Formats: sequence, C-alpha cells, structure tokens
Amino acid sequence: MQRGALLDAARTLLSEGGTEALTFPALAERTGLARSSVYEYFRSRAAVVEELCAVDFPVWAAEVEAAMERADTDEAKIEAYVRRQLALVGDRRHRAVVAISAGELDAGAREKIRAAHGGLIAMIVEALAGLGHEQPRLAAMLLQGVVDAAVRRIELGAAENPDDITEAAVSMALRGVRG
Repeated sequence: MQRGALLDAARTLLSEGGTEALTFPALAERTGLARSSVYEYFRSRAAVVEELCAVDFPVWAAEVEAAMERADTDEAKIEAYVRRQLALVGDRRHRAVVAISAGELDAGAREKIRAAHGGLIAMIVEALAGLGHEQPRLAAMLLQGVVDAAVRRIELGAAENPDDITEAAVSMALRGVRG
C-alpha cells in the first residue's frame, strides 16, 4: 500500500513540477512517511522512475492496443493508434512519463523507456505492412515520431488547440504532407 502511495505521489510531483520536483523529501511529505522510509521502498529517483514505467506504461499501451483492436481496417488502426496516444496526453500517468523522458535518467531507466516505446511501435507494424509499406518497422518509428512531436506540442500548451494538433497528426499519419 505504501509503495502504491509513493508511486501516486511521484506521478503527481512529476506531472506538476517535472523531474526536479521528484525528490525523496517531497515524496515523504506527500505520503506522510519519514524520508528514511522512502529509501526502504526505493534506492534512488531512478528506481522510482523505473517502477513508474513498469507499472504505468503497460496500462497506457493496453489502452492504445484496445483502441486499435476496435478498428476494422489497417487505416483505422493507424488512426486509432495516433488518436488514443494523443488523448492520453492529459492523463497524469502520461504527464509523468513525459516528465521522466525529459529528465536526466540512468541507463537502466532509459532502457526501460526505450523498450516500452518499442512495444508501442511493434503494435502498428502489422497495420503499416497491410497498407503496403516495404519497411513497416521504419514507417512505424517515423509515425511514432509524428505522435511524439504532437505530444510535445500539446504538452507545451502551444497556440494551437489540442484537437487541431490531433487532427494534424492524424492527417500526417494517413496522408503525409499532402494534408
């Protein structure tokens, strides 16, 4: 129960203040634990980050996958892939992962994030192959780049409405630069 409370506090800290806000004193204050007690659960900030990725990313990925499974064509699967990821931008779990990704992490934490993103990319490869892409894995990585750019644009509070950013990303994914 305490571990879950610490992770929830970490999500809040990351989504509100970025990686700088994720400190053991702040975790202790948010959970009512002594600072030394936090160290009983996590040896470092990187360990908190790794556990957040291990817990939250699969849930997020499952939501993307479920949206894709409801789609009946390869094109609809690609649209669902883009839309669902961008719909999750406002979710605390996602804001925490974005904050984590922007921070200084150790090699183990970075590898876990890379592996989790690899799982997302793997979801879309089959649909891209179905549309005739000769290199569907490369196309999937580039498509994820479009999604990641849209996520950053939304997270920054860009001048454009988040719905407009989503529509532009979907259009880019399905029609390229032709609009």
